[in-house]
Amino acid sequence: MQLDDATTILGRADFFEVCDAEQRRLLAFASERKKWRAGSVIYQAGDVPDGAQVLVSGTIATYQQGDDANPFVISTSGATLGAMSLVVAKPRPVTVKAVDNVETLFVPRSAFIKLCNQAPDLAARAAERIRRELSGYLSAVEQIKGKIGSSKG
Repeated sequence: MQLDDATTILGRADFFEVCDAEQRRLLAFASERKKWRAGSVIYQAGDVPDGAQVLVSGTIATYQQGDDANPFVISTSGATLGAMSLVVAKPRPVTVKAVDNVETLFVPRSAFIKLCNQAPDLAARAAERIRRELSGYLSAVEQIKGKIGSSKG
């Protein structure tokens, strides 16, 4: 894989807007392009990740444990799968499968952490981005919880 290709992919990736061009280039150097066949499990719920995947092409589906009937489908090039995995080693809450042939760019946590140690401003931007995303998730859960609670009446 060309370094320029990986740098371009990271430049389009939603999460990696926290990085400047040089930081994306350094991460691209440490990254690995991966290909998945339709039906392949990219990661299983409970797996402890060692980095994040950036969707390059194809469509993936995420499944909550025990709910294979209602997947959340993602086909947006540049979507970052498991951005939180760049900073913490926690088990993944969902299973992710390739719906069709999929290509991803794997960004290792070790490279991201090393870069954050060298650039504290990057660490601060990443923490703020994650905080905003978590706040959005929690707000969405509260809205759903309210609707569920009011429909039981």
